[in-house]
Amino acid sequence: MAGAGREDMTDAELILEAKKARKHAYVPYSHFQVGAALLTKSGRIYHGCNIENAAYTPTNCAERTAFFKAIYDGEREFDKIAVVGGAEGTDGDELCSPCGVCRQVMMEFCDPETFQIILANGKDKYIRRSLKEMLPFGFGPENLK
Repeated sequence: MAGAGREDMTDAELILEAKKARKHAYVPYSHFQVGAALLTKSGRIYHGCNIENAAYTPTNCAERTAFFKAIYDGEREFDKIAVVGGAEGTDGDELCSPCGVCRQVMMEFCDPETFQIILANGKDKYIRRSLKEMLPFGFGPENLK
């Protein structure tokens, strides 16, 4: 279920939500937990975690989990997403970036100029990038018009 959220949520607050989501990760193979917190334009927060599978390709990333939950609930406008990842048993030592598949899903639903991706290490370091910076030659719905 999505949180009530706020439109004015700070990056630091959204990172805390991603850290909470990370605790739900199912990672028996990689032992690398990722949490995501997606803020919609309406101010709702959707949480996601990575969910692994022994066959590997059915694995779902935290970012896509959050997006798919939001899409299911009818959300179509997004503001930003925070991503926190790292080895099990840590707070997340390094910045964790969305994979290419997750970036492509973002491209489907987000304005690459305005949608923001916050990469956090789970402690005190984070950076913010636009989707366009993260996927400079992205292919999206506009390409098919």
